[in-house]
Amino acid sequence: MNIKLSAIQQQVAQALEEDIGHGDVTANLLAAEQTSSANVITREPGVLCGTQWFDQCFLQVDKTVKINWQAQDGDAISANQTLCTIDGPTRALLTSERSALNFLQTLSATASITRLYVDALANTPVEILDTRKTIPGLRKAQKYAVFCGGGTNHRIGLYDMILIKENHIASCGSITTALTQARQNSQGCEIEIEVESIEQLEQALAAGAPRILLDNFTHDDLVKAVALNQQRAKLEVSGNITLENINEVAMTGIDYISSGAITKNIQALDLSMKILS
Repeated sequence: MNIKLSAIQQQVAQALEEDIGHGDVTANLLAAEQTSSANVITREPGVLCGTQWFDQCFLQVDKTVKINWQAQDGDAISANQTLCTIDGPTRALLTSERSALNFLQTLSATASITRLYVDALANTPVEILDTRKTIPGLRKAQKYAVFCGGGTNHRIGLYDMILIKENHIASCGSITTALTQARQNSQGCEIEIEVESIEQLEQALAAGAPRILLDNFTHDDLVKAVALNQQRAKLEVSGNITLENINEVAMTGIDYISSGAITKNIQALDLSMKILS
């Protein structure tokens, strides 16, 4: 997944404005001509992600800052590993530090948990998908992080895929009506429908649904759903997916597992920037 540099620059500009405001009154205690070198290290293992956002935080404060990365997005990183070295005006380094680390630790957290889910599916053909349960303003950034972690991106937003959910079905009146209207108004978008029971699955299959999301199905019902489907539709599973049960779910014969946990239930990677001189 590629993200335009202009989008990254805009996100960084907003973050810096939020943090710096009318000026960094603490960094201004230092002489403007003072320069320093710094290292960024990780205190724990994970998957690195967010280097472009990190770079932009420094470059938007001072274009003379130089950053030398020793790891790249998508790389597995180890505890106490040096990720990069930074050289430039000391004021710029200190002013940019928190915003840069915020991006790097958040996106690395997303990539890291995604990698754990991907590894749990290593002996299956099932793909792990992300969802729209992302941090507001960081949708594409987090989906990029999922990609770096080895996951697969689901729809980006409401504009690039039709996903008919419970409230859409209720508003349309039935699964059949919802699918009919979707086909008439698809504008070339892929169509998927969410079902919550075997009965609804039967209705969706009868209506010719090409892709069906099985929401919060029990393991026994997943087995029944796969047998009923007979590969007529692509089957996606969501709801109560954990690292402990994901492999068992995958072995039922479904095609995809989607998880909001990989973007919303994250713990920032423990990173630190240390001034060396």
